[in-house]
Amino acid sequence: MDKFLVKRPSPGKNEEPPLEMKRGDLDCARDEGVLKRPRLEMPGTEESLVCSPWKQIRAEGLNCDYKILFTKTEADKIFQELEEEVEYFKGDLTKVQVFGKWHSIPRKQVTYGDPELTYTYSGVTFHPKPWIPVLNRIRERVTLATGHTFNFVLINRYKDGCDHIGEHRDDERELVPRSPIASVSFGACRDFFFRHGASRGKNASCHIEPVTLQLAHGSLLLMNYPTNVYWYHSLPTRRKVPGPRINLTFRKVMALAKN
Repeated sequence: MDKFLVKRPSPGKNEEPPLEMKRGDLDCARDEGVLKRPRLEMPGTEESLVCSPWKQIRAEGLNCDYKILFTKTEADKIFQELEEEVEYFKGDLTKVQVFGKWHSIPRKQVTYGDPELTYTYSGVTFHPKPWIPVLNRIRERVTLATGHTFNFVLINRYKDGCDHIGEHRDDERELVPRSPIASVSFGACRDFFFRHGASRGKNASCHIEPVTLQLAHGSLLLMNYPTNVYWYHSLPTRRKVPGPRINLTFRKVMALAKN
């Protein structure tokens, strides 16, 4: 099935024809609908990047929107603040349960959010740390761009291309039904991989072409419903990537009643 990247029309303008995504791959989208591989050193005026139009990423059951959210100057500053101020989990909170066995995660991880919330996945329940100023600033920009509010964020830090995360869906029971997940990236560009659930494994019931994205420094990927119902996503190992990447996924989480 063909995948499409569609540039949303500005108010008062005629809708532009979609740009077809060849071989399921999407390089980081920049200004004026041109597909370009991102660079950390961005030429030209930075303000145009923040004001860049949304790019729509669509396939069967896949509904995502992408844009540059921060200028390079802003993104560089935020990245440095995150490196200095975010305190990652240690000990048992750095492990997950897979098929009954505990494994250390190949990355650093932490959650921040409103105090009454908890979040459980892979056999571990996380209690978020209190919001800090840099995270609130990012959250406010995300809300301004999307119109959605978020009360929780999961942060993953990948020290280089050897750190990774396997295929999974963000479908935990604490998430507000049908709510979007806003993924903000800083640092090194990495391949971000989508695979339809029906196309996974040797006994796949059908073949739906996977989609590969490359998310730029300072970018926002909004994963809308029903993406996480049908599609798994991952950040695979890329050994040639030398630098760190920090990813923040902002979520709407419900305070579940305690048993």
